[in-house]
Amino acid sequence: MRGANQRKTARARSLRKVENDAEAALWSELRARRLAGHKFVQQLPIGPYFADFACREALLVVEVDGSQHADSDYDAKRNAFMNANGWSAVRFWNGDILREREAVLETLVAILDGRLLDACVSHDLTYLPAERSA
Repeated sequence: MRGANQRKTARARSLRKVENDAEAALWSELRARRLAGHKFVQQLPIGPYFADFACREALLVVEVDGSQHADSDYDAKRNAFMNANGWSAVRFWNGDILREREAVLETLVAILDGRLLDACVSHDLTYLPAERSA
């Protein structure tokens, strides 16, 4: 198992080096507990996938999507995997992060504060909360 973990760590490091403008802009807001004191990490391996950003405390995955992700079956499978493993997933478009950063951050805070509880699938936001046992 050690070899697999080393490969995942190396892959995560290489992904961090090729972030796009939207990922860099969002990371500048998430790093060092800047968003309401929540700790986020980049390129966290979760099963066979790598989350663009993740808050382990809240079990929240944040994905930054370009146009290649529109109606993606791969993303649907990835979201289902995350939800099945206890992770909520939220996806934002690159353009929204660059042009509407405050709204994106407000949405993230609403999720982290437990104010956004229901799934939302629209043209500008996908939020799929994981089932939580009571």
